[in-house]
Amino acid sequence: MESKARITAIGTYIPEKVLTNADFEKMVDTSDEWIVQRTGIKERRIAAEDEYVTDLCENAARNLAKNFNKSLDDVDLILVATVTGEYKFPSVSSQIQARLGLKNTGAIDLGGACAGFVYGLHMANGLVSSGLHKKVLVLGGETLSKITDYTDRTSCILFGDGAGAALVEYDAENPGFFGFHMGTKGEGGRHLYQTGLSTKLNGEELTNPGKLVQNGREVYKWAVSGVPKGVKKLVEEANMSLDDIDWFIPHSANMRMVESICDRLDYPIEKTLTSMAYAGNTSSATIPLAFDFALQENKVKDGDTMLLYGFGGGLTECGIIIKWDPKA
Repeated sequence: MESKARITAIGTYIPEKVLTNADFEKMVDTSDEWIVQRTGIKERRIAAEDEYVTDLCENAARNLAKNFNKSLDDVDLILVATVTGEYKFPSVSSQIQARLGLKNTGAIDLGGACAGFVYGLHMANGLVSSGLHKKVLVLGGETLSKITDYTDRTSCILFGDGAGAALVEYDAENPGFFGFHMGTKGEGGRHLYQTGLSTKLNGEELTNPGKLVQNGREVYKWAVSGVPKGVKKLVEEANMSLDDIDWFIPHSANMRMVESICDRLDYPIEKTLTSMAYAGNTSSATIPLAFDFALQENKVKDGDTMLLYGFGGGLTECGIIIKWDPKA
């Protein structure tokens, strides 16, 4: 289906509290040098005890509206990608509807984990291009600190909290989406999970109920081997090449992982945007955070072509190519 939609604005929010590598030196057996060498993370933001993902997403949406002078009153669908909603239900998206006072909109939460925000953009493009919707607010937000086991030195150093927002609007004359690729390896779900009503997965007993559990080695192997293949398929299906991509924004899981992916793609790390250094791994929020950080640094220019690629829990992956042209 030919796209008839484009992203017209983005916004972000990160909590005030900072958790540094030096703080972790007092909590677990680690060091700033060890963390930076293995992950590229220097600090991460942590939500306050009474601050939840709905609060982060609301602030990201308001940041979008303010920075791009956008009215959200006519948004007709809200899509929220998160795995850390404060309730099983009501959904985060329905709470956002109420807080923003939107009178005529649907509200759906997505569970795509680290690929969730890109899945949300892909769905928004399809729904707007089909004519079913005109203006979709896509949000990706997490409070991973609330499900992190801070005694697990291998994983607790990774995660932070944050949220991002994007507005997808109808525009048949200047569409901004140019292809997608997605994939799933559900049999690898046991390598990255949080238990829910069940503590078994495919008959296997899961550990550490209620907390985020990650087999970093297996997730790394899957991502480093699979993501480059997915990126290549994406650019081929879009009748493009990596030379046409001005900026690559992968999920900011770990800088060493991102470097390995770029090496396998032979894509310059200098044209790769990440957010983990000062925000940590924020799952569904890493890509919009990296995007917005780059805008604030005047790296990304109007008309730039960008490849966004999310990957993680599921195991799932989703990539899209967009043109950033908010004023078209």
